[in-house]
Parts: sequence; C-alpha cells; structure tokens
Amino acid sequence: MMATAPIRQWRKVWKPLRHARSASGSTASDVKENVPYKNTIKDQQDSSSGVKSVPTEADVVVIGGGSLGCNTLYHLARLGITNTVLLETNKLTAGTTWHTAGLLWRLRPSDAEIHLINTTRELLLRLEDETGINPGWINNGGLFIASSRARLDEYRRLVTMGRTQGIESYILDPSETKKLYPLMNINDVTGTLYCPGDGTLDPAGFCTALTRAATRVGAKVIEGCPVDDIRCVETPLGGKKVSEVHTPYGVIKTNAVVNATGAWANSITNMVGVELPLAPMKHAYVVTEKIDGIENMPNVRDHDSSVYLRLQGDALSVGGYEKDPIILDKLDRDFAFGLYELDWDVFSAHIEGAINRVPVLEQTGIKSTVCGPESFTPDHKPLMGEDPTVQGFFHCCGFNSSGMMLGGGCGDQIAKWVVHGRPEFDMFGYDIRRFHTPLNSNKNWVIGRSHESYAKNYSIVFPHDEPLAARRQRMSPLHEILEEQGCVFQERHGWERPGWFNENPTPTQPYDWYGAYDTPLNTDQRYWDALVDDYSFDFPKHHSLIEKECMGCRNAAAVFDMSYFGKFYITGPDAQKAADWLFSADVSKDVGVTAYTCMLNKSGGIEADLTVSICEGGQGSPCDPAFEGRGFYLAAGGAAALQNLAHVLKELRTHEWDVQLINHTDDMAMLSVQGPNSREILQKISDADFSNEAFPFSTHKVIDVAGHKVRALRLSFVGEMGWELHIPNEAAVDVYKALMAAGKPLGLVNSGYRAIDSLSCEKGYRHWHADVRPDDTPLEAGLAFTCKLKTDTNFLGREAIEQQKLHGIRKKLVTITLDDPTKPLWGLEGIWRDGKPVGYVRRADYTFFLGRALAYGYVQRPDKAKITNEFLKTGDWKIESRGELLDAKVHIRPPFDPKNLRVKGFYEEIPEAQLSAGAQ
Repeated sequence: MMATAPIRQWRKVWKPLRHARSASGSTASDVKENVPYKNTIKDQQDSSSGVKSVPTEADVVVIGGGSLGCNTLYHLARLGITNTVLLETNKLTAGTTWHTAGLLWRLRPSDAEIHLINTTRELLLRLEDETGINPGWINNGGLFIASSRARLDEYRRLVTMGRTQGIESYILDPSETKKLYPLMNINDVTGTLYCPGDGTLDPAGFCTALTRAATRVGAKVIEGCPVDDIRCVETPLGGKKVSEVHTPYGVIKTNAVVNATGAWANSITNMVGVELPLAPMKHAYVVTEKIDGIENMPNVRDHDSSVYLRLQGDALSVGGYEKDPIILDKLDRDFAFGLYELDWDVFSAHIEGAINRVPVLEQTGIKSTVCGPESFTPDHKPLMGEDPTVQGFFHCCGFNSSGMMLGGGCGDQIAKWVVHGRPEFDMFGYDIRRFHTPLNSNKNWVIGRSHESYAKNYSIVFPHDEPLAARRQRMSPLHEILEEQGCVFQERHGWERPGWFNENPTPTQPYDWYGAYDTPLNTDQRYWDALVDDYSFDFPKHHSLIEKECMGCRNAAAVFDMSYFGKFYITGPDAQKAADWLFSADVSKDVGVTAYTCMLNKSGGIEADLTVSICEGGQGSPCDPAFEGRGFYLAAGGAAALQNLAHVLKELRTHEWDVQLINHTDDMAMLSVQGPNSREILQKISDADFSNEAFPFSTHKVIDVAGHKVRALRLSFVGEMGWELHIPNEAAVDVYKALMAAGKPLGLVNSGYRAIDSLSCEKGYRHWHADVRPDDTPLEAGLAFTCKLKTDTNFLGREAIEQQKLHGIRKKLVTITLDDPTKPLWGLEGIWRDGKPVGYVRRADYTFFLGRALAYGYVQRPDKAKITNEFLKTGDWKIESRGELLDAKVHIRPPFDPKNLRVKGFYEEIPEAQLSAGAQ
C-alpha cells in the first residue's frame, strides 16, 4: 500500500511544496483522485454500443440514470407503470451519484423528510431479496456531536420528533459517547445524539438493483442516449404540455417526462423554456489510510465544526461544508465520471475540526481525494414536482448531496406525483412552486442564496431565521416608510414582508458572503444583530416588542402590511362553474359576499386555504377591474401564492372552461387594520358606513379611503374586528399615512407577521403548510364548515370528504396550552397522552392575551381507532419539549373568544372576565 503524509501535513505543505517529499517518502501528487468504492459502473463494459432505436411511445420518460432516475423508474414499476424508459447520456450513476459519500441520517426536523428517508432505508433492506443484488447497505449508526447547550437542545428536539415517528435515538453524555467511540476527543463535547439505524449505501449496487427490478417487469433502460429536444403542445390560458422527447435514435411520444439529471438539469429544462434555481459547486471529501480501531464505529456529524466522518471499512472519509465553496459557472455535458483536483486551500477548513474530534487523524495518511460537481439550491432542498408552466414535465433534481438517502423516498413520491397527480406526503418543502418563477433565472439571487444555504448547512436550526443573501427582490410600496419606522423584514417567496418593529431602523444590507471570497463584512450589522437575538429556543430578546404589537391589536388597533399576498381574479362565462368546482365553500351567493374556503385535491387534502370574494365588473383599476358578469377575487397567502395559482390553472386547463385568470399580485398593496378601534379609525378617513348593519363580517365593497378607490374586505386573521384594504400601488402610501394620522390618537400601532403568527395561533386560525397541508383534510383540521356538503354542488375532493365523514377520522388537529406560562413552544414538540406519544406539534407560539404558549398538532390513538371528543377530553396530556414533559391541557375549541364576538364587533357582549389579558 502506498505510504502517504499525515492529514495535517498535507494541509500545510500542499500548495508551496506540492512536489516535495513527505516524511513518509511519498509526494503530494501521489494522492489519487478516486472514489473509495470497490466497484463502479464506470468500470463496467460499455452497454450503449448496441443502441439503434428508442421506443416510439412511453407512458413516462425518465431522463438521468443517477439515484433519482433509477428510483423513479423502480417506483413507477411498483405502481404498475412499466411502459417507461430511462435515458442516460453515459452510464448509470454518471454525474454526481457515482462519487457520493452515500450517507443516510434518519433524523430530520420534518415528518415528511423522516418518511422519505425511512422509505429509502426500507427499500435498501429488501432490495437484495427482490433482485439478488446487494445495494451496499451498512447499518453502523450515526452520531451527532454537540459542543454547546443550544446544539444539544436542537438534538433533543430531533429525538422528540423521531420518537413520534418511531425512530430509535438517544442523547448520550460525554462518557457514554467515549464508550461508543473510543477514538473520539470528548473534552469539548456537551453531549451527543446517537441514532443506531443510520448507515451508508453503495451507489453502484443501489442503482443496479433498482434498474434490475424495473427492467424485469418491462421498463427500459437505455444508456449512451442523450436527449436532443423536448417538444410541447399548447394548452388553454397560455399553457403547454409535453408531447415528444427527441433523441439521436428516434422520437418518443409521451405525456410525462421526469428530469432527474442533477447538476445538469437546466440543460433539459431549457428545452421547454424553464430555468431552475440550481447552483453547481465543487463538493469534496478525502479518504484516509487505515486507522486501527475505527472498524464498526458510527458515522459522525460534528455540526459545530462543519465536518462529517464516514466509516469506510478500516478508514474514514472526511468532508463537510465550507463557507467559500467553488461555484461552477457551467458543467460540461460530457463530464460523466470525472473528478476535479482538490483545492486544499478550500478543503483545509475541515482539517482542524476533523483532527480535534478524532485526534489520531493527525498522524493518518490520505489515500485518495474525491472532488466532484454537485447541485445546490437556494434553500438547500430538492426541486421536485410538476412544473407550473409545463404540464407533464416533472422535476426531480437539485438534491444538495442528499440524493442517496432521499432517493428512495423521493423516487416513490415523484412516481405517485406522475401517476396520481399529487404525492402521498406533504412535499411542498421540495415543490418547485415554493419559488417565485422569475427569481429562478435571476443568477445573483440563485448563486447568493445557494451559497448561503450551503455555508449554513450545519448551522443550528432555530425556530426563527432569515436569509441575508439577495434581499429586496420584491417589495411593497410601503417598504421604505416601514423600514424608517424600525421594521425588521422577513423574506417569503422573494417578498420583503414585515416581521416585527424594532425601536430603531434595522435595514437589510447587501450580501457580504459571510466574509468569503475576500469580501469585506458589512459595517452595518443592525439587521444581523436582530437575527442573532432570535437565535434561541427560549424567548428572544425582542419578545416584549412582539408583545407590544399583539396587545396593541387586542386593546386598540394594529395595521399590518400584507401586500405579499397573491391577488387573482377569475372571470368569464364559466367563472361560476370553475369556482364551484375549485372551492370547497359555497360561492354561489350574492355579489359582495366573501368566503373563507379551502381548495382540495381529489383525496380531500387541503391544497390551499384562502378567501374568495364574489364580485362584479368595475371601473378598471386593479382593485376594481372591468369585466362582464360575475367574477371571483382570490386573496391567497403570499408564501404559497404560486402553488395556489398553479393549482387553479391546472384545473382550469384540464376542464377547458371559458374563463380568464387575472393576476394583480404585483400591482396592489394590502393593508389590514385590526382591533377594537379599527372601525372608528377607518370612519375618520372614509365616507363609507362601517357599521355591522352596513358592512357585516365576511363581506366586501369597493369604497373611497383617503381619496382613493380600494377594495375593502371585512375579515380578520388575528381574531379582532377589522378590514383588509386592497389598494392600487400608487395609492398605498397615501392610504397608510392617512390611517396612521387618524389612528395614532386611538392607539394604532405598526405590526408584523410575528404578531400575526401569535394572534392567529391564539384565535385558532389555520396556517397553510403548518396546521393544514395537502395530506390533511378539512374534517381532520376542524374546517368541515368550509365544505358545502349540504348542497348538491360537486367540488374537487368532495367524494373523499364524504367517505371520510362516513367512516370517521383517525387523526385530529387539537389545541393545547401549557400550564406553565414561563415555557415557550415552537413546534416539533411531542404530544403525550397517558404516557404514550400520540402526535407532535405542527405550530406553536406564545399567546400574550392568554399569557401562555399555545400549540396545534394532530393526534392519533395508539390503536389507530377513530378519534372522539371523549378521547380528547380525558387522559393525562403532556408536551415533550427538549426532553422535558410539561403539563398541558387539550381544548376542543381554541380558548380565545370561542363565540367569535370580537371578529363580529360585539365587544360590548364580551363578559367582563374575558376582556382582560390572562383570561382563559
């Protein structure tokens, strides 16, 4: 075996002494660039020389033969879809799969991700029996290292989340850690998280087994077959859908294409006029020489040192995430099984951490280096799902070096997405529709945000954080005036939205890359300091400022800039027909009515919750557009606006209704004025009658406010009397100034989304993708009132809801309050009943009027029987938070204003005992 220099010496001598001899007699150039696997498909005989033709048609064409492509083909076959073909330009595993580290970590801060990884693991356990091919699964366990109390708190939260999902894991103290991993330095260790079910897999074995299983039942795999073009046909409302895939060996007619080409994905998406937010980067690890005593040790993630240590037989692979990765401008399409020369100046960031954790590495040689391309995304999560602009074109790429452990689960879900139209789990966190489409082609945004996500990949996941990179992409017309008043902005879907209000201006700054690439750090650190104050699992330093905003709303009035909401009109001859089908609520009522409604999928899952206002044509402004007949104005939460829009468009195109869909999201602002004094404030700046009789709850009108036409909706998302004002951009500042002038004597305060989160939590109003998701139904979520089941009108998802109502529900969203008012909750806590875990917290916040933390989560009976009120009203309920069981109460209905007297403006009817803070 070749002798090599120790790790620390390589770091020191690589650049100046590249050709000098090391202490052991070898040169730095003797270290080879090679993967640590015994077998790779690269070394197998070329199987593409016999390709003469491709099928003339296929139900699904999968492009890319890496982990995701092979998993997709396999899971399509499991669903009975075998008229399929996988096209690979080179050989299977080419690109990024062949050189992956192949790690699988079971614990994630998300139930969906845990399910996805478990699907992969379960697949690995059965593949050899199915195919006779060993996928290389090694179950040696995983160990996360905490060097601070905050990090250990994060791990405790992961343990809790894992326990609710059936994942075995343990918090170990330093001495227990030393017994498990004798070679580890524990002097700076606070504690560790041990998950015995973690492990590693072999990419060649995995992909070979998957394709063997699929081709046995009729699927086809064609290597050495590039894709030259993808053709589409037009669909209504300016859409298009996939029709043909062109290759050098023929044309394949198809209605579905899955793009699983990883870092090369945009070379395929560009064929259909789509750009993905992908940033290819060099990603590396090194493989050491033999280490005595390392055999059978668990894999290690030392997050605080941003380094991982993967067991490689009797050696280790060492890698991590540095703050200055090498970002690639473009990838050569023929770079199939290539590797780059390792840049030791970049990789050296991991050496000190690795040696500190396992000191024997200081005297261990390096056998090989692995530096290859990998695809990274703006939020370090994959890009999946049907493209919102191209029907039948599915993304399954951008896996941020996690394509092996997520491959089985994501292959399963994308197959179901193709076949059934929707995945089984909540996949919005991976859905391409989570991004604002124009930003996907904004290179500054894509590169900056992807860099930040890469550099922070091992950072602690606190309940609240905001990106620094590429800010100010989308701003309301009120941005500048709110920033001057101390607004600390959050970023959602590209929008700057108010988070909370500081006592002094706290502006975002140009991205300084965290000092990487010789970039000077910003001298103005006010925004960064505000974020750091939020980095806690306890109450943040600005807790009192959020309290001030919340109680200002409860006791007087608050104004919220909600301009980032999606704002759409459906008009045309078939508008009523489309609205009846799309919306679960009854929208056949009179013009002037506003309905809170869901949009469901065919399984009854909640694809969206939004308000729909029935209107008629007006004078032509964005708030009052001109059209004939009845129309419907949709106001949808901004972070899911594209998802909502895409869902509507798909149904409109599928049914070919004669409608128009008008998008006024970017040319209207939205101000929400809420609180007991909201009516009096608005009455001062408008001639409209805001009385209960003239302007009741759940109605809307086009009125004059401060001399400008606005559409006013009497609604609330915080549980108080109030109105939303939907205002053309050019009038927004005037209206805001008039509101503040009229409202200041009446206690009106600026308020942001941190207050909305708390107030809506207190009232029991749902947040989409937290309390309600596509894998939850209205019956489970307590939203049965949004479904027009008492009418004869059919709607998407009705049949599934009726069946569920007939047979009963097996999970239920419940409201839980802590007995101890000094303890915070943030979500991901465990819910216990009579000593057994029965669910976990989806969303939680501190509620200032009630004076305690309040949480929402779905619970299931341990025996999976129907959920009844009796089950909820009885039992000993507790919340597990960071390893501690806290006494709690379950409420059948949210305890704040259960009769809805406040939102209806009946403050005089509220009992005296319920008017003051702290009442329950």
